[in-house]
Amino acid sequence: MAIRERLSEIGHRVRSLHTRMGRWAWPAWAAMAVVTVGGINLFFVVPGPGGIRSAAEMPVSTLVYDLRDRPVFSIFKEHRTTVGLKDVSPHIIRAVLAVEDERFYSHGGIDARRIAGAALANLKQGELAQGGSTITQQLARKTFLTDQKSFWRKAREIVLAVRLEWAFSKDEILEMYLNRIYFGRGFYGIEAAAQGYFGKKASAVTLDEAALLVGLIQAPSAYAPPANMKKALARRTVVLARMQTVGAITPREAERAAGTTVHLRRELGQPRFGEYFRNRVAMELVERFGEDMVWNGGLRVFTTVDPAMQRAAERALTTGLAAIERRRGFSGPRAAPAYLQGAFVAIDPRNGHVRALVGGRDFDDSTFDRAIDAQRQAGSAYKPFVFAAALEAGASPATLLTDLSSSTRIPSGTWRPNVSGTDDPEEMTMREALRVSNNRAAVRVLNTVGISNAVRYATDLGLRAPPAVPSLVLGSGEVNLLSMTNAYTAFANGGLIHSPIFIRRVEDRDGRLLWQDTGGSHRAISESTAFLMADMLADVVNRGTGSRARGEGFTLPAGGKTGTTNDYKDAWFVGFTPSLVAGVWAGFDEPRPIAPNGYATGLVVPIWARFMREATKGHPARWLSVPSSVNSVQVCLRSGLLPTNGCRETTPGPDGEFVEHVGFEFFRAGTEPHEFCTLHGGRGFFERFGIRKAACAIFGC
Repeated sequence: MAIRERLSEIGHRVRSLHTRMGRWAWPAWAAMAVVTVGGINLFFVVPGPGGIRSAAEMPVSTLVYDLRDRPVFSIFKEHRTTVGLKDVSPHIIRAVLAVEDERFYSHGGIDARRIAGAALANLKQGELAQGGSTITQQLARKTFLTDQKSFWRKAREIVLAVRLEWAFSKDEILEMYLNRIYFGRGFYGIEAAAQGYFGKKASAVTLDEAALLVGLIQAPSAYAPPANMKKALARRTVVLARMQTVGAITPREAERAAGTTVHLRRELGQPRFGEYFRNRVAMELVERFGEDMVWNGGLRVFTTVDPAMQRAAERALTTGLAAIERRRGFSGPRAAPAYLQGAFVAIDPRNGHVRALVGGRDFDDSTFDRAIDAQRQAGSAYKPFVFAAALEAGASPATLLTDLSSSTRIPSGTWRPNVSGTDDPEEMTMREALRVSNNRAAVRVLNTVGISNAVRYATDLGLRAPPAVPSLVLGSGEVNLLSMTNAYTAFANGGLIHSPIFIRRVEDRDGRLLWQDTGGSHRAISESTAFLMADMLADVVNRGTGSRARGEGFTLPAGGKTGTTNDYKDAWFVGFTPSLVAGVWAGFDEPRPIAPNGYATGLVVPIWARFMREATKGHPARWLSVPSSVNSVQVCLRSGLLPTNGCRETTPGPDGEFVEHVGFEFFRAGTEPHEFCTLHGGRGFFERFGIRKAACAIFGC
């Protein structure tokens, strides 16, 4: 009954008020309804307590480290590194408070005096030109709203600022603000700005530097140096003057700081190198952790890149491709994106760590990674894999390949590959065949090994299975540069091969281990085969198709193989020392001849040599140790058999000099020759009676 009476009394008062208001009653009630509904709506459209707490969560860029655990790249949408307030220079804090919110520590999120001043300015200008926002309001806007100027956005900003003040302490709000604000040139937060502009931590920023950085907050795009240095310095003066006005610094400090010369030293931001490597790392991270974690999660990624080698690879490739374009007869396009392209890979054979990767001539012109994603024919650079299969089957570097002019049967009839130049011998050893890259001899090796065995060994070395046709030994199958280079690591690493590794380990922003590479390897070929192949490939570099490397000044012991495809459309060279394997490819994205007579020896071997000369500077002149399973035997170098006296007689060589045909050759134990050379006469007493081997054991050969 009391409730009914109370409601009746309220209704009577409302009707009485309505009567007294007369004709203004309904407009007044309408205005009250609008205010009430608007207020309720305002409080419901802004985030609740949980959403407000999310203001402390900020995207953090992923930091990439090199092989020595030094920062080298960043992966980010917003370049940001968060720091605590205690790690921010007091100069920065005083400057921010003086310019952006003098009464920050005394208001509750809203500064009535600041708002009143802004409102007066807006009335004079007839538009919403000034906002009078406190630091808390700016944080609310940067976190939850947009920069679009409207009264409705301003109202939401005020409510959010109050809620932020309820949820966080003043120091927490200031810390979040300093970590979130934009300073231009892609730098978000004071730490990124300090390192990006001055190459130092936010804690080490001086007064003049602090004034310049804080001055950027108002209009980062307009003030950011070095492009807008005059405006940046003028704004710095304004900040220093304001700091002096509020008593944050003395007049003398302001004068001294205003006269200080700016020394920019950017250590943060994206360096202009290694962009293909960084892109590869980002792709692997996204595949493992997802995009949000990679772009915003602040991962710490420890990679295998060697910055010095990466830069050396980029210089060598860029310089080398430009030199090719200057060759007489070069008729290809010289402008991006259709111009001559190339790729480069360097790998440590001992662990599979990729030290350098260049996927193209210029990342800005094309992000397509030709080192990994381009599949091209490898030409004669593929031959070592077939020769390795032959060695595994019992052949030796001295095995004599005969009847080289005969044709090979194929489903459509017969086939015989062309040979370079006019020299077309009927027989030669495997070592000589590889040194001069004789195509017919290579096909003879394949016929001996069998296509299926050759394919199996290629896949064991990490290559795509090539088409099972005789031309596979000439590189008719398609491969990418990374897999080709990695396959050669087996020759430099005793037959063991690792998968190419770009990332060693990944930690979260707090240093907790998320993933680590286990560094496994598998045996692709035997230790003896690996050594024999490496020794044969050393001949290619010293006096074969790769000898241009010596002419370019690279002197360390090394092995390698060139590759040139039909019509000179692709040029390859993969070479190695015991500690580094490097591969280079050149060609057009739309295949066409690179240059007249464009053999790899003159096109890409110089690129490889320039890189290796720089990358291995100071390395010892060390070669591979001879395994216990390999023996050295004196043979006739032409026949590969035990020498006779006739083999020791000198005969005129191709260059007019007289040469002796006897030398030492390596053999896997059990594959040494037992027959005497039949190419040269003059067998002595021991040879005629078949006791040469015993005599050698007693008297030496």
